[in-house]
Amino acid sequence: MSSFIIEGGRKLSGSITPQGAKNEALEVLSAVLLTAEPVRMSNVPEILDTLNLIDLLKGMGVEVTRHAKGDYTFKAADIDLEYIRSQEFVKKCAALRGSVMISGPLLARYGEAYFPKPGGDKIGRRRIDTHIEGFVKLGASYVYDSAVKAYHLTAPKGLTGSYMLLDEASVTGTANIVMAATLAHGTTTIYNAACEPYVQQLSKMLVAMGAHIEGIGSNLITVKGVEKLGGAAHVILPDMIEVGSFIGLAAITRSSLTIKNVHYDELGIIPESFRRLGVKLEQRGDDIYIPAQESYVIDSFIDGSIMTIADAPWPGLTPDLLSVMLVVATQCKGSVLIHQKMFESRLFFTDKLIDMGAQIILCDPHRAVVIGHDHNFSLRAGRMTSPDIRAGIAMLLAALSAKGTSEIENIEQIDRGYEAIDERLNALGANIKRK
Repeated sequence: MSSFIIEGGRKLSGSITPQGAKNEALEVLSAVLLTAEPVRMSNVPEILDTLNLIDLLKGMGVEVTRHAKGDYTFKAADIDLEYIRSQEFVKKCAALRGSVMISGPLLARYGEAYFPKPGGDKIGRRRIDTHIEGFVKLGASYVYDSAVKAYHLTAPKGLTGSYMLLDEASVTGTANIVMAATLAHGTTTIYNAACEPYVQQLSKMLVAMGAHIEGIGSNLITVKGVEKLGGAAHVILPDMIEVGSFIGLAAITRSSLTIKNVHYDELGIIPESFRRLGVKLEQRGDDIYIPAQESYVIDSFIDGSIMTIADAPWPGLTPDLLSVMLVVATQCKGSVLIHQKMFESRLFFTDKLIDMGAQIILCDPHRAVVIGHDHNFSLRAGRMTSPDIRAGIAMLLAALSAKGTSEIENIEQIDRGYEAIDERLNALGANIKRK
């Protein structure tokens, strides 16, 4: 198990460019299974999660050509159907959260798929009902195969379009159902669909491949099935979670930073949410400039009540940034309630921040009150273990703010979502060593 050794308390400066969006990449990479023709993608983040999914695709028989860093062509002309029924394959899928999205394309194209219980972050229960119930409404049937510990989905006569009202606006569930519906017979209507930029990007790529999709960007999506899809070229958006993480990095270290090529119009409420913590930021073309500040004052609501920052489905605030915002708030002036609605274990890392001297009251698994130090007291250096990607980057930000030397173990979790983060932050003036 690798670790980071961080010398904290250093001011940073310069510019940094976000990687391609991890969550989008996992969706569009899965979509290459829908066609036998080449699909070329650029700005693919070369992080553990995407590289593991690419290896999984290779094992299935997908031809993968790497032209340059982040630039790939995929051709799924000859899939090894025996392998995708094997226990070895299902075991690999179970270890990778993003692999849940290969089930929709496989079911649509080959009439069969295994859906293991997802692995990945230790952040609480992650429901799979939306995926499987959506497939059932498209005409699939399933049984639980105890031998491989996965749900076996079959549709020997193909899928048939239908109307469905999703029980939750699941991003991965919506993506999976949309992909399956592109090759179904007839029309599929999905209400209460997720409309995150990741789903919009996936839908646009599918349209470029020949799919008929209406309502992109709304919560009502209509998919008219086609007989086959073709090839396409696709550029992955910058990762909005990295953009938010770098805004938080500038604030927690009181540094002046420029974040380049952010696709500002795709960031939604993220910039305004950081402004509520007192972080000044400026849009400069397609860049964000964050000036150094001595103090960051948390807003109150108009009636004077304590500010609450909560996650919500798009266009609300993504839950993936609440850990970062919580850490930033520990050094702001004022108090804020962080309400993590989606996952019941994502705030448990706050005990490590309390050990570092942060003033946090964990009210319950979903809510924490943060009383900011206003940079009058530095966090203490400490030794931590990263439980998931987002808590890991939040711990790294805390360590960069703290005086002294900190150690973060299990950094493989951070590497799953952030490409060469130590090298990129060291280029800004940080001192992070990989051990």
